[in-house]
Amino acid sequence: MPTLEIKAMTFGPYGVGHLGGKAMMVARAAPGDVLEVETRENRRDYAIAELSNIVRPGPERRVAPCPYIARCGGCDWQHLSYPAQLKWKANLVATTLNRALDLKLDPSGLIEAAPEEFGYRARVRFKCSPRGVLGFRAFGSSELVEVDSCMVAERGLAMPVHLARTLARKLDEIEVVRAGERDVLVGYLRKAPGADEIQRARRVLEANANIAGVVLRAGDTREVVGDANLTIELESELWIEADADLFSQVNRAQNIKLVAEVMAMAAPLDSTALLDLFCGTGNFGLPAAKRGARVTGVDAEPAAIAAASRNAARLKFADAQFIAMQAEGTSEFLRRAKYHPDTIILDPPRSGAAALMEQIVRMRPRSVIYVSCDVTTLARDLRILVAAGYVIGRVHAFDFFPNTHHIEVAAHLLLT
Repeated sequence: MPTLEIKAMTFGPYGVGHLGGKAMMVARAAPGDVLEVETRENRRDYAIAELSNIVRPGPERRVAPCPYIARCGGCDWQHLSYPAQLKWKANLVATTLNRALDLKLDPSGLIEAAPEEFGYRARVRFKCSPRGVLGFRAFGSSELVEVDSCMVAERGLAMPVHLARTLARKLDEIEVVRAGERDVLVGYLRKAPGADEIQRARRVLEANANIAGVVLRAGDTREVVGDANLTIELESELWIEADADLFSQVNRAQNIKLVAEVMAMAAPLDSTALLDLFCGTGNFGLPAAKRGARVTGVDAEPAAIAAASRNAARLKFADAQFIAMQAEGTSEFLRRAKYHPDTIILDPPRSGAAALMEQIVRMRPRSVIYVSCDVTTLARDLRILVAAGYVIGRVHAFDFFPNTHHIEVAAHLLLT
C-alpha cells in the first residue's frame, strides 16, 4: 500500500499530499502525517484517497476528544490541535485572496480565535430518524450517526429526545436554540402540522421546564407553542429580539466581535446612507442605526424583516427601515427611488452574491463591507469590485466554527 506525507489542508475535510506527481486528498489527515492510503476516486487533476493507516502522525495531529468523531461528519478538523486549525484557516484565507486579488495578506494576525473551542454553538440542528433517534449524518454518507451529546453545543443545551420520540415519524430535523437559561425547539416536519402535532408539542413543553417554546415548521407553515422569542446581544447596550427559527449566528461571542469589526470598517456617522443587504433581523443594520446612520435593510425573508422592523421601533431608530425583497431586485428599486448609499454592507449565504456585484458597482458607494462564510465565492465576487475601481483596505477573519474547516471573513473595500 503506498504511503504519502500530508503537506497542507484544504477548505474542506481533506489534507493534501502528492503521490506520483498527483495531488491526493485524504479525509481526517493532518499536515506532517505519513499515511498509508487507498485511492477511492481518480479525477483528472487529483485523486480522493482513504486513510488506511497512520505510519507516523504529524506534529499538529491530536486524538480528537469527541467519542463520535470516527463516524460523524460534523467536526471535520477536530483531529487538529486548535492552534493548528487557526494557522491553516489563516493560511487558506490569505492564499485564496492573495492569488485571486493580487494581494499580500499576511496570515499572522489575520484570524480572531474563538473564546471557546468547544461549547460555543447556541443553536444545533439534529437529524431525526423515523424511530425518534437523534444524530448527525456520517461523513460522506446519508447514514445517521446516533449521538446523545455534542461537544460543540453550548453547555447545558439539552438533547430534544422527548420531542423526537413524540413526533418521530413526522420529523426530519430538530434544532435546539439557546434562549437565556432555557431552550427553544424547532421541529422541521415532513408535512404541515395539524391539531394532533400541536397538542403533542404542547405536552412536551408542559413536561419540561427547561423548554421555553416549540416551533413546528413545514414549508411556509409555522406553528408556535409557548415562547419562541430570543434576546441576542449585538454589542454593549444593544440587544435584538427575534424568534428562534429565524437565522442568527451560532457563535454569539464571536458575532459580537464581528459586529464591532464591521462597524469599525463602516464607520457610520449621523446621516450616513447605509444599505444593508441580506440584513436578516438587523445584525449590522441596527448597530449602524444606533450610530446615527440612515439604514435601509433588505432581506428575502419577510419574518426576519418584520423582526428587524419591530426592533428598530422598540429602539426608536426612526431612520432605519427594512424591506422584504430579493436582494437582486434592490438596485432597480432604489434607482427608481433615487437612493444612493454611501456604504453597503452585505452578508450573503455561502453561494455568495455574484448577481449583485454589477448592481453594487452601478450604485457607486464609497465603501463596501462584504461578510462571507465562503472564501472561494468571496474571492470571485470581490474580483468584480476590484476591477471596477475598488481597493481592499482590510480583511479580518473570525473563527466562528472551531473544529470545522469553516470560517467567517469580513473584507472592506473603498472606491478610488
